[in-house]
Amino acid sequence: MNPFLIVIILGIVEGLTEFLPVSSTGHMILVEKFINVQQISKNFMDNFLVIIQFGAILSVVTYFWKDLSPFVKDKEELQEKFNLWSKIVVGVLPAGVIGFLLDDYISEYFMDNSKIVAMMLIIYGIIFIFIERYSCKAKINRLGDLTYKLAFTIGFFQCLAMIPGTSRSGATIIGAMLLGVSRAVSAEYSFFLAIPTMAGATLLKLLKNGLNFTQLEWKLLFLGVVVSYFVAYLVIRWFMGYIRSRTFKLFGIYRVILGVLVLLMLR
Repeated sequence: MNPFLIVIILGIVEGLTEFLPVSSTGHMILVEKFINVQQISKNFMDNFLVIIQFGAILSVVTYFWKDLSPFVKDKEELQEKFNLWSKIVVGVLPAGVIGFLLDDYISEYFMDNSKIVAMMLIIYGIIFIFIERYSCKAKINRLGDLTYKLAFTIGFFQCLAMIPGTSRSGATIIGAMLLGVSRAVSAEYSFFLAIPTMAGATLLKLLKNGLNFTQLEWKLLFLGVVVSYFVAYLVIRWFMGYIRSRTFKLFGIYRVILGVLVLLMLR
C-alpha cells in the first residue's frame, strides 16, 4: 500500500478516536497490524503514532480558543483563564512525571501487544456501560468549580491510559465522573488536559529520535498531522453536543464488541 495512503488512513483513525473514549492508540495499533505497512520502518511508525497526535492537539486549541486564550483585557476574565491553565498544569503533572519515567518500558512491552489492547478495550468498555449508574451524583457542573486537588486526582486517572487500549479521554472522564464531575465538564477538562500531555509526548518522541527523519518521513508526518487535525475538530464539535443529552453506554458497548472481535482474530 502506498505510504501516503497509509498515513491518510491512520490520520483519519487518529482524528476519529483521539477524543472519543475508545482509545486512539489502541485503534492505531490495530489498524497498523491489519494493513500492510512494510514500506514504512518500525522505528518511524512508533514515532508517527505519537507525533500524529499533534494535529489533534491543535484541533482542541482551535475549538476551545475562546476559553483558552489568555489574550483578554478584562482582569476578571484574565484571572479565570489563569486559574484554568493552572488547573491544567496541576492535572498534567502525574502523567508528565510517570510518562517520562516509563516511556521506554511502555513502548517495549505494551505498544505491540494486541491482546493487551483488546483486554483494555473490553475492561473499560464494561466500566463505561455501568459508569452512569455507579458514579457520584454530579456536584461540579462548571469548569470553574473544579478544585486544584480534584484536578490533580483526575490527572492520576489519566496515567492509566499509558497502557494502549485504555483511552486517555476515557480514563480521565471515568475518573472525573467517579469524583462527582458532570459528564460535560469531565469531557471538556479531559480535552484541555490533552494539550500539554500530548504536546509533551510528541516533543519527547521528537527529541529521542533527534529529528532524524528522512525527507519522505517529514512529508508523511506533516500529512498525518493535517488529516488528524481536521477530522479531530469535527469529532470534538459532534462529541460536545452528544454528551450533553446522552450517556457513554454506546461507547462502552462498542469497546466490548471490538475487543472481543480482536481476541477472536488473534486466536
